[in-house]
Amino acid sequence: MLRRLGQLDGLIAHALARPLGEHQRVVTHALRLGLTQLLLLDTPAHAAIHTSVGLVRAAGLPGMTGLVNAVLRRLAREGPALFAAQDAPRLNTPDWLWQNWSRQFGADTARRIASAHLGEPPLDLTVPSDPRGWAARLGAEVLPTGSLRLAAAGPVADLPGYSEGAWWVQDAAAALPVRLLGPIAGVRVLDLCAAPGGKTAQLAALGAEVIAVDRSADRLARLGENLRRLCLKATLVEADVLSWRPPRPFPMVLLDAPCTATGTIRRHPDIARLKTAADPARLAHLQRRLLDAAADCVAPGGLLLYITCSLEDAECRDLIDGWLAIHPAFARSPVPLSDVAGEADFITPSGDLRTLPCHWPEQGGLDGFYAARLSRGP
Repeated sequence: MLRRLGQLDGLIAHALARPLGEHQRVVTHALRLGLTQLLLLDTPAHAAIHTSVGLVRAAGLPGMTGLVNAVLRRLAREGPALFAAQDAPRLNTPDWLWQNWSRQFGADTARRIASAHLGEPPLDLTVPSDPRGWAARLGAEVLPTGSLRLAAAGPVADLPGYSEGAWWVQDAAAALPVRLLGPIAGVRVLDLCAAPGGKTAQLAALGAEVIAVDRSADRLARLGENLRRLCLKATLVEADVLSWRPPRPFPMVLLDAPCTATGTIRRHPDIARLKTAADPARLAHLQRRLLDAAADCVAPGGLLLYITCSLEDAECRDLIDGWLAIHPAFARSPVPLSDVAGEADFITPSGDLRTLPCHWPEQGGLDGFYAARLSRGP
């Protein structure tokens, strides 16, 4: 329902003589759910209508059951043809996101991003050992960047290798930033805002000496559980990154900053409806403060890796451009093609990593991720 909300609301508006008020929100929800069943889940019309009518009655609005019944019966007849004729990418994308993406990436790419959000994403796994062997066991595809991809997986915990910790779930794009650090076996790496821990696991699996910091005790506990399942080790620190500082600086610091997460809408379609146009600028303020804190932890000659899963330039390119302008001790260290398996589309003109949901359309797409490598002078 959330993935196709714009289309559904357009059809409901078509079938109503006048819009429903905010006080009738439960009726709107019941109509959306009923229409989702009719058009997207192949539920028999009588069953979908009966369910929505029952929801409205149970909510204490018996006077609205006739309207719900009439609207859904009409859309059971007219809806399929109307649904097929709609501009799905545009209708299902909030205006502020469409405008942002059109300005940043161009109208054609914005439409391709929005189109990528309409389908359910595949399941990606990071496998530190014998990926081709595990691909054969799982019936998975080995992607060019080394991740495994399953088109239809079922319950994750039931898959071979889960209980013995042979792999973990991680979108192929989310697995790329750690590659930008290069060889890290035996290197001290500070992982800031570390939970839920996919990148922490990558660092540990590559042999780094990892200190993972997060302010959430619950999320840190989950991270610890995941590491134990994977038989990996890291030192976990519960602390606020803004105020915490290590006893001595690190040669490598990774900051996976809190963000709008608009690059993960295909996995979490609620994000498009929960975030607002004000959120990128609001979060950018926090991200700059986190970058300042992370920079304090980088040793001279060290590397700071800034990461978000946002598509918004305010949290990515523009933020890094502005931050570097007032931090002359740091400079961009462009990402080489070899770090992204030769995928030139994954590297911006400035040399940063940038994946988009519309990349790799034949393989099922990617989450949107951004990473900037920032080297500190001696």
